[in-house]
Amino acid sequence: MATTALRADAERNRRRLIDAALAVFSERGLDAPLDEIARTAGVGNATLYRHFPARRDLIAAVYAETLAEIVTAAERAAAHPDAWTGFHDHLVYLCGVQSRCRATSDLLTAAVAGVPGLDALHERAYHGLQRLIERAQAAGALRADFRHEDVVLILMANAGLIERTAEAAPEAWRRQLAYTLDGLRAPGRTPAPPSPGVDRVVDAMRERGRRFSGETAQ
Repeated sequence: MATTALRADAERNRRRLIDAALAVFSERGLDAPLDEIARTAGVGNATLYRHFPARRDLIAAVYAETLAEIVTAAERAAAHPDAWTGFHDHLVYLCGVQSRCRATSDLLTAAVAGVPGLDALHERAYHGLQRLIERAQAAGALRADFRHEDVVLILMANAGLIERTAEAAPEAWRRQLAYTLDGLRAPGRTPAPPSPGVDRVVDAMRERGRRFSGETAQ
């Protein structure tokens, strides 16, 4: 009976930590102090680290389900009979997710390495989005010079806009995104400057991911 009680107590503490992390991360982002999460959960730091030895472990526990929902959303968008609408609606969905949760906004623009579950979900989300892009371009609806890394740049820009307008104009991102989407329709009326390249965008995402996981650049 004592062992069962200890297990139940440990599970309650784990659940409290996940709930507290969800609240704190949502408001302050993935780099929120872990001490604050422990305080919010009503447990000591030792309890937090016993359940989640590294920040990335806590992030995975809190947001694996959210990333799975994003993967499902991409699959749903790919099933839309109109290729442009599928791409358009998924980008609106991603920006909307950013507007509702700062931590999810961080996840969409950072690469938090070393979490097998999250790594696999990120990979699936990447391929799902790539299918939407290729499908819209094949239909002649999306400008041909658009690349996957451009979505990351749009999400990074959207994150900054949301952060600066959250209190005074929380729906401002919708207007900005509408203009952006209009500019993505084929044919593009003005040639875009060269892409920074997928490698540089990934480097930027990894740098943000290191901040959230507590790693330093090698």
